[in-house]
Amino acid sequence: MNEFEVSRRRFIGASAAAGGLAAATAKTAHAAVAQTSAAPVRTPEMADVTLEVNGRRHPLSIEPRTTLLDALREELRLSGTKKGCDRGSCGACTVHVNGRRMNSCLCLAAMYQGDEITTIEGVGQPGNLHPIQEAFVAHDAYQCGYCTCGQIMSAVALLSEPVGPEDAEVKEFMSGNICRCGAYQNIVEAIQSVRQSTNRQKVG
Repeated sequence: MNEFEVSRRRFIGASAAAGGLAAATAKTAHAAVAQTSAAPVRTPEMADVTLEVNGRRHPLSIEPRTTLLDALREELRLSGTKKGCDRGSCGACTVHVNGRRMNSCLCLAAMYQGDEITTIEGVGQPGNLHPIQEAFVAHDAYQCGYCTCGQIMSAVALLSEPVGPEDAEVKEFMSGNICRCGAYQNIVEAIQSVRQSTNRQKVG
C-alpha cells in the first residue's frame, strides 16, 4: 500500500466521522427546537390575565402588549374576529365589551380583566341564530364574508344605540365597518328589517 492510498483512506475516514458528528449535532438541535415549540418558555415579561369571553373565564399568560384581537385569535382560537387593517380603520375585528362595540385591534387584552367580552361566536349558533344573522342571510348582506363578522357585531350593537329610523342614519352608525365587496345596501336592508320587526313587536 503506497503513501497516497493511506492518506486517501485517512481522509475518507475523517470525512465520515465529521459527517456523523454533524448529523448527530443537527438531530440534537432539532429535538431541542421541537421541545421548545411544544412547551413555550415563560419569560419575566409575561402577564397573567383572566378574560371572560362569551360567558367563560379564560386564564392566560400573555405578553403585556398583546392586543385583545391577538389574545382572542391566537390564545383562545376564536377566529371569527378577523384581523384586517390592525389599526382600527376597517371594523373587521369588532367585538362587544360590556355591551359596547369596540375595535379589538386597538385594545390591550390585559386592560379588560373582569369585563364581559362577546365575540361573534357568542352571538348565535347554527340553529339558533341572532335575528341580525338571520337577516344577513335573508338579504344576502355579504359576499366574500371577511368583514361579515365585524359587520354583524356592529349591527347587533346598533340595535340598542340611539339611531334614527332613516337608512342614512344606519349608514352613519355603520360607517366604521368597511365592506370591500360593496354590499352596503344589502347590509342596511338587513339591519332595517330587524329594526322594523322589533318595532312592530313593541307596538303589538
